[in-house]
Amino acid sequence: MASDFQTIPIIDIGPLVDKADDPKMAEDKQVLEVVRLLDEACKMTGFFYVKGHGIPYSLIEEVRELTHKFFTLPYEDKIKIKMTPASGYRGYQRVGENITKGKPDMHEAIDCYKPMEHGEYGNLGTPLEGSNLWPDNPLNFKSLMEEYIDLLKDLSRKIMRGIALALGGVPESFEGELAGNPFWVTRLIGYPVLSDAKRSEMQDSDVGCGAHTDYGLLTLVNQDHNINALQVRNRAGEWISAVPIPGTFVCNIGDMLKIWSNGIYESTLHRVINNSPTYRVSIAFFYELNFDACVEPVNFCKEKVNGVATVEKAVYGEHLVKKVLTNFVM
Repeated sequence: MASDFQTIPIIDIGPLVDKADDPKMAEDKQVLEVVRLLDEACKMTGFFYVKGHGIPYSLIEEVRELTHKFFTLPYEDKIKIKMTPASGYRGYQRVGENITKGKPDMHEAIDCYKPMEHGEYGNLGTPLEGSNLWPDNPLNFKSLMEEYIDLLKDLSRKIMRGIALALGGVPESFEGELAGNPFWVTRLIGYPVLSDAKRSEMQDSDVGCGAHTDYGLLTLVNQDHNINALQVRNRAGEWISAVPIPGTFVCNIGDMLKIWSNGIYESTLHRVINNSPTYRVSIAFFYELNFDACVEPVNFCKEKVNGVATVEKAVYGEHLVKKVLTNFVM
């Protein structure tokens, strides 16, 4: 479980990004220092910032800018890509439509998933089959977001190579049959401005997004850098702010990595409270494993706990679909 941390570590992953596909990466001293820091962060907080990631700052900014532009459109324009069960739960959802633990979340969003062909995963994948719904306005929205997602997929793969080393495996431990064809989810989220009375009333409540853990392996968050809203809970039950740091991504580990690591790494509760007088956007990219992968503790993690599995196995697609089908009120 996470420690009583008061701050979230910042890790320069430049050496890992540069050497992630080098067969000798595990022998590089700079890479091993990054690996050590990743291991410490995953054990102590479950959250960390990354810099030196190689994603152009201009692109990170432009993604947020276009997201802001979309959410300023009239409601009649936004619902042209309305999310429904028939759309594979892809597309736009209005404020309050997403729920966490039975409570409406005060945000609007566009949900995107890796495109899935009809019958690709049999009945398991049926609820999420389809292609993503992209708006015509802003004009370059689709092309920009797809470019951004492709870059984050590769960055996430490289970070996972470092995490594999941190757990005692080889760099490609979390690839192949389990995550060689990784599923992904992207949520473009807008948190509206609340009235002064509402902000005061909800000061200590889960306003923007209720407390939760993420479902998959690794999350990378691109958040507005002038609004402090994301909070992470430490072991003492205190909510620690993930203060925006320009040019970085906030990363956190999810439920599937907790299983794979045999509980050595814990997915940490977090929430969003936008008490700012300014509209906030956040783009969350979720890097997952193969949709039909059966996830259980890997042997080199079981060996660290007397050869015993301390967490139950799960089929990732079942885990995700169960969450999605209970996440919305339509």
